[in-house]
Amino acid sequence: MTLSAAIYGLAGVKLSEAERSFFREADPWGFIIFARNVNAPDQLKKLTDSLRDLTGRAQLPILIDQEGGRVARLRPPQWRAAPSGARFGELYERNAAAALEAVHLNSRLIGHELAQMGINVDCLPVLDVPLAGSHDVIGDRAYSTNPSHVAALGRAAADGLLEAGILPVIKHIPGHGRALADSHDTLPHVTAALEQLTGSDFVPFKALATLPLAMTAHIVYDAIDPALPATLSPIVIERIIRQQIGYDGLLITDDLSMTALSGDFVRRTRDCLRAGCDMVLHCNGKMPEMSAVASACPALEGAALDRAERALALLGPKPEPLDEGAIVARLAELLAEDVA
Repeated sequence: MTLSAAIYGLAGVKLSEAERSFFREADPWGFIIFARNVNAPDQLKKLTDSLRDLTGRAQLPILIDQEGGRVARLRPPQWRAAPSGARFGELYERNAAAALEAVHLNSRLIGHELAQMGINVDCLPVLDVPLAGSHDVIGDRAYSTNPSHVAALGRAAADGLLEAGILPVIKHIPGHGRALADSHDTLPHVTAALEQLTGSDFVPFKALATLPLAMTAHIVYDAIDPALPATLSPIVIERIIRQQIGYDGLLITDDLSMTALSGDFVRRTRDCLRAGCDMVLHCNGKMPEMSAVASACPALEGAALDRAERALALLGPKPEPLDEGAIVARLAELLAEDVA
């Protein structure tokens, strides 16, 4: 089976015939779910089942951004409202052990909820370290402004997902916390010296460099490569992400349809793969854009294929049964310490 080095979004709550035809031909490594693809638990499970039926792959990677707080594709009343990352960081300042247990339990619950829907990859934990005055696109999605706290909480969150049979995706490597703009809308530049980045922004990613999947930042780091954002920069990817941070997992672009990137979708696809990304991510489900990406996207092979296979190998046996009520109660007890 020859897979392409791509992950695509979907247009709606079920596959159209045009999507079925395109995805059969393109044969992407995986898919990503957004709120537009969800209206009820039964519908979502049917959608993920249909993707596995279409591809014939039981371990098909199906991603979602289910962080908690304001970034959650599955929301009440059908799903639990999970706290934002910052809530755990606030607790960590008062009681580190309680915060680590809480973030672990929260991720274990998120993982359980996702597994029931046929989703097996969560774009969590957020390892960005926000700086005062930076854009709120990260904001309370981050655990803390302290890099070591971010690393500890991120590790506990990733462990909770893995215990639930869900692959975590660390983001946004090598760090989005200093950005003064939202990369969904424009291309941010970070002007900090390399020494500042090394001593703060890179720290959580280095601490969690053995995790299987990572998502890049569409950010220019002037001290490293003033010409290109990390997603498109061979210098950032090889010198910083692969060598200095030491990350050797599967490197996935942030969404290619974000306006931080310029050029048509053929160029964006080719440039990020040439720079050293392993996998392209296209999220909005727009067929003309996906077709352009597919025309430039090669087969998944070589080191990228090895990294993808190593990641999927972590999807082991079905997790042990979960006492959801007990975990929800314990999580509430732990978080109550933060407001006591």
